Amino acid sequence: MGRPVVHFEIIGNDPAALRSYYGDLFDWEFRTGDAVTEAVSPPGAYGFVDGSTTGDGTGINGGVGGGEGYERRVLFYVDVPDVESALRRAESLGGTRRLGPERAPGGDLVIGHFTDPEGNLIGVAGPA
Repeated sequence: MGRPVVHFEIIGNDPAALRSYYGDLFDWEFRTGDAVTEAVSPPGAYGFVDGSTTGDGTGINGGVGGGEGYERRVLFYVDVPDVESALRRAESLGGTRRLGPERAPGGDLVIGHFTDPEGNLIGVAGPA
């Protein structure tokens, strides 16, 4: 396999209700805090799922967030060594940059979003 999927997001208009739904459905536990950027979720409204605490401990990390006015979507992030380079490559292949690179506050993580030629939103994440 090439680059691995390392994170997922579920974004909606009522993140608390979505966390309750997915928590009940899949027994997920959330740690609520800030998303990497307010373009994903307002401060304090993003619920993190630690993949190492789900099932047999081999799941990927994820999050449920959003709020009123946020575009509803399900999104996955692929690990890349350089987010800017990955976004440029996506564009050169017919994709469209939508976000980034954006650096996580106080963190060593950078993210970006692009749409593929059919309009599907994909995330990339890598080191700062």
